[in-house]
Amino acid sequence: MHFLPLIAAAGRAGVVAAIAVAGATARVADATACAATGVASGAAIGAAADIIAVMRSERLMEMEGLCFVMPTSWRASSRLPPISAELGTRVLRVVTRIPSKWIRVVTTLPHMFHDRQDAGRRLALRLEHLSGKNTLVLGLPRGGVPVAYEVAKTLHAPLDVLIVRKLGVPWHPELAFGAVGEGGVRVLNDDVIQNVGLHDNHVAAVEARERHEVAARTAVIVDDGVATGAAAAAACSIARLQGAKHVVLAVPSAPSEWAKEHSDIADEVVVYDTHLDLGSVGAYYEHFEQVDDATVERLLREARETTFSGNVRIPANETEWMEGRLEVPFGARGMVVFSHGSGSGRLSPRNQQVAERLNAAGFATLLFDLLVPEEARVEANRFDIELLSRRLGATVPWIRSHPLIKQLPIGFFGASTGAAAAIVAATRHKGEIRAVVSRGGRPDLAGSYLGDLQIPTLFVVGGADTKVLELNREAIAQLNGPYSLSVVHGATHLFEEPGAMENVVDEAVAYFAEHLA
Repeated sequence: MHFLPLIAAAGRAGVVAAIAVAGATARVADATACAATGVASGAAIGAAADIIAVMRSERLMEMEGLCFVMPTSWRASSRLPPISAELGTRVLRVVTRIPSKWIRVVTTLPHMFHDRQDAGRRLALRLEHLSGKNTLVLGLPRGGVPVAYEVAKTLHAPLDVLIVRKLGVPWHPELAFGAVGEGGVRVLNDDVIQNVGLHDNHVAAVEARERHEVAARTAVIVDDGVATGAAAAAACSIARLQGAKHVVLAVPSAPSEWAKEHSDIADEVVVYDTHLDLGSVGAYYEHFEQVDDATVERLLREARETTFSGNVRIPANETEWMEGRLEVPFGARGMVVFSHGSGSGRLSPRNQQVAERLNAAGFATLLFDLLVPEEARVEANRFDIELLSRRLGATVPWIRSHPLIKQLPIGFFGASTGAAAAIVAATRHKGEIRAVVSRGGRPDLAGSYLGDLQIPTLFVVGGADTKVLELNREAIAQLNGPYSLSVVHGATHLFEEPGAMENVVDEAVAYFAEHLA
């Protein structure tokens, strides 16, 4: 009896494939075998079995059984019985110690990623330019969802799934000849269909078995890698049909030739690495376990439950409430509370503009009315710094009791008289507040509290707002803590000049990123 031992995995990197070894027939040994990677997903065994099937059909070898060699840590042995049945032979034995005399050639390839989470974090670094661009991250179930989860968390974007079903060759399900998806999208790979000899009835049968809000947004479609690219192409088509204004395909790995030839399937194709062509998606990973439905559901639930957008009420006193708007993006890294100026409130378009940019940069925001309706009718209350600072300070224990934001570092953003209230409240909550940003503020109204301010504070003032600029400089002279003064040249008190408010927003985002994140 002659054996053709198949090395399904070897070495620290866990890689390699089918190799002809001593004990095989001379004909097979001369042919020396083919490599098949993707060990953890069973692709190595599957591909090796395909090679054997071809060799047998071409009468290149006679075989009475199979002998598989693999490390004890590898659990792909469950793939052996079905492969054995497909080949019409039997698995004679499975050994976990590799006799050196069997090995003719062994090639060990390095893993690019530890697991899907690692791949997602690395891929996200290549997508940071999409943060804050009304982005929606769409993972391709199931393997693409853990990768997409990390991308969405880094981009502080919503996470969802895009249902695309791979059409696998019946006798080699891991080899895709196409994909189907939502909205009747159907993508076929004619080269694969022709090479494996699929007939129309095969295609129809597989498609029938597998067929079981994106508009005006940037859709980032994420998978755990690309082999044939059928699922990726189908997903991009679905996103376009649903009205995405910009479609981005992002994958940790793809064959270099595929990346070049298919760069037009999306508006932007981002691949972390194309230098290694390892033959299967799983070969790029040290750990590539199957992702089940429960894992997908858990990740989607976590992404949903750690975000919030809605109205809230904060206690002003024992009987009255302050109305507010809380926004918590996915993966929030800080909490910014707005302290509005005289006559303004949570609906201030200027502060809403700042808040939107902060949300896009990964900061939760709270815009609220410091005065209850009855108090707002009294003009003097709008300049009552003591009252305003107490109301602002009341948000600190409220934040610390809120499950979504209680762990986040807090910063204050104050405008006009609200800046003075922010300074006073910050000095009273020294251990809680990390930074203060004042936009066109009146810090002079904080009085003696200026000397007690120890936390980093940024003063942004319009260059044409000469009186307020002078008051800011006088207030800064009384500080004993760290500060920065930014003068927006040509801007007046409300920063209504073209580009002026954008400068304020950029300054605020950068300052909070430095001191809160």
